[in-house]
This record gives sequence, structure tokens and C-alpha cells, in this order.
Amino acid sequence: MRADAQRSIDTLLTAAAEVFTTSGVDAPVRQITAKAGVGAGTLYRHFPQRSDLIAAVFRHEVDACADAAASLVAQHEPVDALARWLQRFAAFIATKRGLSAALHSGDPAYDSLPCYFQQRFVPVLGALLDTAAKAGQIRSDIDPEDLLRAVGNLTLPAQEDDSGHTQRMIALLVDGLRYGTHGSG
Repeated sequence: MRADAQRSIDTLLTAAAEVFTTSGVDAPVRQITAKAGVGAGTLYRHFPQRSDLIAAVFRHEVDACADAAASLVAQHEPVDALARWLQRFAAFIATKRGLSAALHSGDPAYDSLPCYFQQRFVPVLGALLDTAAKAGQIRSDIDPEDLLRAVGNLTLPAQEDDSGHTQRMIALLVDGLRYGTHGSG
């Protein structure tokens, strides 16, 4: 794909994600194209159906969240990188609640997304957990899928409670991961 075409797609996906967050997945196409600075023809050329756009936005956001782990590992101690990535993942989950109805609508366009979610996030979180465990900073018996599910459940109140509840609960969860290491009780 040409670089300018990829930039158009990336711009559309970013604009669509922002519009979906504020106006929902049924927002008018013109709102998305105006935010992206492209015409409707560009959007429909790449995403002929709204479900194509929704699925692409979801994958784009999953990729951005998963890819953030590498820079966090490079910049922070293992347990801090883990905690920061879990915060990022929680924010991802909270902002994707608006896509939930579309993703669970039964539309076959979304059938591959749960598997994509698992394929991207389980290995990333597994690597973060392994690194922190090898550094002696957390327990070594944590299942990444269990932890993803736990963080997802912690984000439920995030819709109504913007007081930092989810962030505090993730910090508590990470503290619990440290239980049983040589430096804790």
C-alpha cells in the first residue's frame, strides 16, 4: 500500500475512533470524514460497510494498546511497565464499551474480533508478567487470560465513576501480584 493511502486509512481510523467514543458507532459518516479531512469516497473505498470501519477501528485500537507494551518495557522497571500497561488496557476497555453493542450484534463481520483480541493481548501480557516474575517483582503463577478478564471486570464502574476507582483497583491488583515474592509477605 502506498504511504499516502496508509496515512489516509490511519487518519480515518483515528477520527472514527474519536467520533465513536463521543457520538457512538452510529455517528454520521460526514462527522468522521470531516474530522479526518477526507471525502466520503475515501472512507467508502476503504470501508464499504459500517461494520468494516468498526472492525478496523477495533483492530487499530487493539494494536495500539498491545504495541504500547514495548515502549513501556524499555522505559520502566518490569513491574512498573506491567502496571502502566494494565492501566492502558483498562482505558482501552473503558473506551470500547461503546463498541460493545455492535461487536455483540451477531453481525458476522465481527466474528473474528474476540480471537484477534486474545491473540494480541494474551502474549503481550504474558511477556510483561514473565519479565516481572523473572525480576522477582511479582508471583510467577499468574494466567494472562485471568488477569485480562479481571482488569476488564474492574473497568465496569468506569462509565459512571470518574473518581479514579479503576486506577486504584488496578494498583491494588498489581500489589496483590507481588504477594508471595521474596520481598513480600
